[in-house]
Amino acid sequence: MKSFPPAKIRNVALVGHGGAGKTSLAEALLFCSGAINRHGRVEDGTTTTDFDPEEIKRGISLSMALAPLEHAGHKLNVLDVPGYADFVGDLYAALRVADLAVFVVSAVEGVEVQTEAAWRIAADLDVPRMIYLNKLDRERASFQRTLDDLREKFGVGVAPLELPIGEETAFHGVADLLSDTAFLYDGDSGKSNQGEIPDDMADLEHQVHDNLVEGIVVADDDLMERYLEGETIEPKELEETLAKGVAEASVFPVVCGAATKLIGVDRLADLICEIGPSPLDRPPVEVQAGDNTTEVACDPNGQPLAFVFRTVADPYVGKVSFLKVLSGTVKPDAQLSNSRTHQDERLHGLFTMRGKEQDNVPELPAGDIGAVAKLANTGTGDTLAPKGTPVVVPPIESPEPILSIAILPKSKGDEDKLMTGLHRLQDEDPALRVRRDDETHQTLLSGMGETHLSIVAERLSRKFGVEVETEDVKVPFRETITSEAEAEGKYKKQTGGHGQFGVAFLRVEPLERGQGFEFVDKIVGGAIPRQFIPAVEKGVAEAMSTGGVYGFPVVDVRATVFDGKFHSVDSSEMSFKMAGSLGFREAMAKAGPVLLEPISLLEVTVPLAYQGDVMGDLNSRRGRVQGTESAGVDEQTITALVPTSEILRYAIDLRSLTGGRGRFKVEHDHYDLMPSHLVDKVAKAREEENANA
Repeated sequence: MKSFPPAKIRNVALVGHGGAGKTSLAEALLFCSGAINRHGRVEDGTTTTDFDPEEIKRGISLSMALAPLEHAGHKLNVLDVPGYADFVGDLYAALRVADLAVFVVSAVEGVEVQTEAAWRIAADLDVPRMIYLNKLDRERASFQRTLDDLREKFGVGVAPLELPIGEETAFHGVADLLSDTAFLYDGDSGKSNQGEIPDDMADLEHQVHDNLVEGIVVADDDLMERYLEGETIEPKELEETLAKGVAEASVFPVVCGAATKLIGVDRLADLICEIGPSPLDRPPVEVQAGDNTTEVACDPNGQPLAFVFRTVADPYVGKVSFLKVLSGTVKPDAQLSNSRTHQDERLHGLFTMRGKEQDNVPELPAGDIGAVAKLANTGTGDTLAPKGTPVVVPPIESPEPILSIAILPKSKGDEDKLMTGLHRLQDEDPALRVRRDDETHQTLLSGMGETHLSIVAERLSRKFGVEVETEDVKVPFRETITSEAEAEGKYKKQTGGHGQFGVAFLRVEPLERGQGFEFVDKIVGGAIPRQFIPAVEKGVAEAMSTGGVYGFPVVDVRATVFDGKFHSVDSSEMSFKMAGSLGFREAMAKAGPVLLEPISLLEVTVPLAYQGDVMGDLNSRRGRVQGTESAGVDEQTITALVPTSEILRYAIDLRSLTGGRGRFKVEHDHYDLMPSHLVDKVAKAREEENANA
């Protein structure tokens, strides 16, 4: 593929709810441009952008794919973005490098939950937006109902540029409101014929045309004055003013179509080129240069600067890094430095990816998107800059994981392969988190939902040959005491030669929650030699860490050693360490031991209509609501303290409770007493676990 200047580049992300037709639209755009010679899924279920076995199996997009094409002298870098909540990490990445988000909305289902979520993210990032109203050829499709829905959800900036000609199965064309021209489609070529607006919709078209023109000229005082004086504003001038509104993210044009019938697809491509922003129309990128923040303009003659927004771990090709060139022109074999690792990287070959197919490019100028293989020390979110220029582009904002599972290999010898595979997949997907919990001895895999995590397990098997099992995440309970108690710790062991002898008298008492462990030495008169006192403390500390009455670590205790006995020959550090451990265990058993459970601070944001249901559900989980506050139009944020054990699968439950419209953040807050009627259940489970270990 040849090189294009920034003014002729359009970086477009296709976003919206799963099933709205984004992948079908990507295929249609590729077909209409001549980039591929077929349209729709082939017999094995693949499309250009859905080619992973997991995508074919499920028939949905699971990861972002790049699909560049040429149209009307422009290069369109189309990013097909998954529409399911589990893969929202790809949405953040795509919107960081896209200059325009085309929202694909089904005219049958209307505005769905992930469309709203994607719109909110795009608005936060100030990304220009257009809307492709898809599936107008289907039964129960309604242009007006969906347009009303769009305006209700997204405001008065939603502006139709086209009207559909025909309804449902009779849909066969679009009326262009800017030029008062009909574009009619016949057959499956994707090509349209221009004609007159049908008589039965002429009045409606003129009315909507006038409304559109009035909405456009308001943004330009000169145009407004000429319009009020009765002058007819030429479509070219209207387009230029509209393009400015699109670039400023104040106007959101709506176009009509049916991707699978190739209706309106060529018109969408035309409009992306005509009114869609180029990289030059977007604000300069803010970067960190040492302690200073500076701006980098999209200049192909500037210093080369590239941002890696996606990484794919391929077991055969190796690592493929997708990057957007922010400044300068990057050429094959260029040597740049990673601003994070300070390692030099040579870009041995530059190419673009159309799905899984590579196409070499002679260069990547500012504003363009491409890929490079085998960057050894570079991952997603890294910046590549000239050596000695430590410029850092802000990393991609990645959502915090909301669901965790414990994962382990089916084969005992595959632990290393498992961790290698997990870290490679984590390079691909920043929304994935992997950590080892040293307390519960589990490897925890955290992601955005059940499907997300199940896909990871499938890819571990396919890409890295590791079959895995999952188990429930263990809750890190704690134990403490509620009263004071004393006990004698005595360790006596006679063997051939020197024996072992040590006696330590201990007193234990509770500390304030969160105080941890305090050891007090009250030995007088040499009852225990000074050199053995640290051994007593070590024995107490080890007993606390290995588990109390219920088998969980002990916290918030003061242990005082106040008396003891020793033998001049048989006493040793080992004997007093054991005496400390035994004395602590006995004293704790008499000091009113209780179980502590972790309490999480939960912030749940939901539409107002779901507030009562969510609060009732939190109460049923033993949660204590701390307060509520408005979170914008028609949303409330509920803050609650909830036992961690009650919300291990809250992501699934909240999604079910709110139809996917709720979102939440959670963090550990403190430990608190577990109700006595629940302690036996936890203790029994711990016993069974130890018995099976």
